[in-house]
Amino acid sequence: MAASSSSPVLSLRGISKHFGAVAALTEVDLDVSAGEVLALVGDNGAGKSTLVKVLAGVHRPDAGTVTFDDRPVTIASPADAHALGIATVFQDLALCENLNIVENLFLGRELRRARLDEVAMEIRSWELLRQLSAKIPSVRVPVAALSGGQRQTVAIARSLLGDPRVIILDEPTAALGVAQTAEVLHLIERLRDRGLGVIMISHNMEDVRAVADRVAVLRLGRNNGVFATADVSSEDIVAAIVGATGTALPRRPNRREEPADD
Repeated sequence: MAASSSSPVLSLRGISKHFGAVAALTEVDLDVSAGEVLALVGDNGAGKSTLVKVLAGVHRPDAGTVTFDDRPVTIASPADAHALGIATVFQDLALCENLNIVENLFLGRELRRARLDEVAMEIRSWELLRQLSAKIPSVRVPVAALSGGQRQTVAIARSLLGDPRVIILDEPTAALGVAQTAEVLHLIERLRDRGLGVIMISHNMEDVRAVADRVAVLRLGRNNGVFATADVSSEDIVAAIVGATGTALPRRPNRREEPADD
């Protein structure tokens, strides 16, 4: 796995979010660096979806700070997230099955001169797919004819149009077969190799261990550990997810903290 840079590109400190009397997030801290895959894991109701929507600009946090490239930022809308360089690929992918790949990639962002520049859009589509080493024979095939892994590829390629610095992938291998899962995990490695920070939300410990450099655990809306993947077993991660007691888990110091003296 690639080593990430020393300074996080995106940092969250003390992020809290309430929906009425329900505390969805409570003082959550999170860092992601360029060239790093950070897996975000937790049981249902742990706060993963809420945290993703905070980063995507769908929800505004009630408290806490967000820094991007070491400067404080406010993510008040999806447009703010895009402008910063944060792209999110949600689990439903939001692709139009009756449109082809080019049309899906540029839907709402078509390139025009006097009219639609079909040639430029097709060239750019191939460039994006080649960056991901995608196995798609034609950019003019309807999305309805693609496999689940190929559809995930199209959704990720679309997110790259804005040249993001951080990409959030919400359950990218859910409901995929073995071969398609391997294809998507390869895509994630390609994103890391390009120097992007990747936040991958997943319930699949095998996928997490295959590509993640670090694992951040949420439990009941709170941080319950950040671990270097190489230092822990899947059982250790699951213990942190369910809140099992009596298990000593190695914790990687926060990037802005000094390790405690022995």
